[in-house]
Amino acid sequence: MNKLMLLGIALFLFLYGGINYYIGLRGWQNLGSHISFLNNKVYWIVIGLIASAYIVSMLLSSYIPSVVLNSLNIVGSYWMGIIFYLILLLPIIDLIRFLNSKISFIPRNINETANLSIIIAMVVIVCLSGLMVYGTWSARSPKVTKYDLNVNKTSSDLKKLKIIMVSDIHLGLVVDNKRLTVMVNKINELNPDIVLIPGDIIDSSLEPFVKQNMSDNFKRLKSKYGVYACLGNHDEMGRSVEDIVKTFKASGINVLRDKAILINNSFYVIGRDDISQESQTKIKRKDLSDIIKDLDKSRPLILMDHQPRDFADTQKNGIDLQVSGHTHRGQLFPANLITNLIFEIDYGYLKKNNSNFIVSSGYGTWGPPIRIGSRSEIVEINLNFKK
Repeated sequence: MNKLMLLGIALFLFLYGGINYYIGLRGWQNLGSHISFLNNKVYWIVIGLIASAYIVSMLLSSYIPSVVLNSLNIVGSYWMGIIFYLILLLPIIDLIRFLNSKISFIPRNINETANLSIIIAMVVIVCLSGLMVYGTWSARSPKVTKYDLNVNKTSSDLKKLKIIMVSDIHLGLVVDNKRLTVMVNKINELNPDIVLIPGDIIDSSLEPFVKQNMSDNFKRLKSKYGVYACLGNHDEMGRSVEDIVKTFKASGINVLRDKAILINNSFYVIGRDDISQESQTKIKRKDLSDIIKDLDKSRPLILMDHQPRDFADTQKNGIDLQVSGHTHRGQLFPANLITNLIFEIDYGYLKKNNSNFIVSSGYGTWGPPIRIGSRSEIVEINLNFKK
């Protein structure tokens, strides 16, 4: 482990510890100190355990019994979501208090109420509880988003093609085999011609995928032309890509790594390695022009690229449809305002000349198992070809 990585870990722990101390301190001042039977030391021990739950579950996953591991992961994941909103809300409350101390705009009879701190704390708790409940529902209740598109190309004897696209599944301890079962059942109900998965099938470890026999679940997917995927940044994160590809292949998933394949002599599906791999391996991914140079461009070209980038390159190479994920549409409002600034399109549909782009909010979640301002989704794309 190099010095830069150690410095990064130290900085993260310092910031994370500082944020949790700030939240814990405000919790004690506004609520904990008013509860007579609650001991200060016990309170901070509980805060410490909750704050470290997610980190412990990641670092010691191979040594902790599965029941304990799952509990730690769930508690820690929800705590991440709670932290996200508290770090937005508490400074606003502190700022209001500070301004009130200077210009006194809150009526004195309210400001001097002994229970004001408890009332504020309870309002915050109720609001956060509501967000967690709604966010859990939003993450666990996938919708089907439908697009009908025309492609000005012939496709042998095919008049149309039904594509089911699902991205960012993030299979692991939180998005488990039960959630995968729901996804597979829903996709099969839609009766797809082909299933496309543009990256992030797994979250942070392949171990839950293997232990929960998720491979058998993927084998239940039914489609006329099969299941195809490209790799996302989480699929390639800190592990052997060859092992990942081998496991996915055994699950019935055809992984396309900077590769194109002609299907039914009618259309091409192209999969690109995620651009994040370049920083890990120092090997540049193939140019799109090199991948498609020998293809029959009169046939429809469908591209899977995990991150919605390089749209100009996609247009230049005559790609008819690019499907992507990665953004989660921010996953937690107002993070979508940031993803909207980073990407030309962070969610939905965009047409540029003859190229169509669809970016999904994804099926699973990363970190907090909730979605606020976004929704878990499966995408149905009906391509109509030129007669």
